[in-house]
Parts: sequence; structure tokens; C-alpha cells
Amino acid sequence: MSMIKMINPSAPILFRYLLLFVMLIAFSSCSKKFIFTESAIVPAANGTIKVKKDKNENYQVDLTVTNLAPADKLVESRNTYVLWANTSGNGTKNLGQLKNVKRLFSKTLRSELKTATPFEPESFFITAENKADINYPDGQVVLKTR
Repeated sequence: MSMIKMINPSAPILFRYLLLFVMLIAFSSCSKKFIFTESAIVPAANGTIKVKKDKNENYQVDLTVTNLAPADKLVESRNTYVLWANTSGNGTKNLGQLKNVKRLFSKTLRSELKTATPFEPESFFITAENKADINYPDGQVVLKTR
């Protein structure tokens, strides 16, 4: 029997599917996704945070929130929103200020924040604050992750 007849013709296709499966598992295991729970303060708001460890051992944080009412329209009017991370062993950290952006062809308010932190986040929350450059949350928690 010749060597050509012994090779399974479906082997290259099987190998491609196996390689694709391994790559999908590798990419999905590298990032963690957090979902904000429903809020009584801003009931229309919803959002997610994706966290991924980078090559420098920092945690890349990508936040997207939609329908977050402007902070000055809340019952307790404030100037801005701040994203906080509860970290493992390092307390609560200010990750940055959120700003609502209205897209050209959309009525949906959208907030995005891309940042990095050296501290491993365990959960997140957003507060309404008068200033963004604060070290500890002072305002009302409007959204939090599970």
C-alpha cells in the first residue's frame, strides 16, 4: 500500500478545526467579563467591563455603559461619574472619569473607558461624584457588578 493512500484526506480539515478550537479557548480564557446589575437609581443603564492581563502584568479594563443618565440629572445632582475597582489586597481604586457621548445617528447615551491598573480587580462600581480626582468614593453608587 502506498504512503499516499494511508494519509486520511480529512486530516488537514480536522487539524484546522482543532487549531481553531484551541485558539478560541486560549483567547476566551485570557479575559474576564463583568456585567453591571440593574440599578434603581439609573434603571435604563446597562453595561459590561472586560478585563485582560497584558504583557506587562497590568490589567487592561474596557468599560462600555449605555443609557447612563447625565450625572446632573440625578435626584442628588452631581458633576460626573467615576469608575472604581475593588481589588484583591489593595482596597478600592479610582480608575477614571466617565463621560457620556451621544453618537451622530443615535439617541443612545454611551460611556466608554479604556484604562489599566496594576491591581487585580475583583469587582467594579460607578459612583456619581462632584469631582473625578478623588481617592475614595464619596457619592452615591449608581451601578455595580456582581
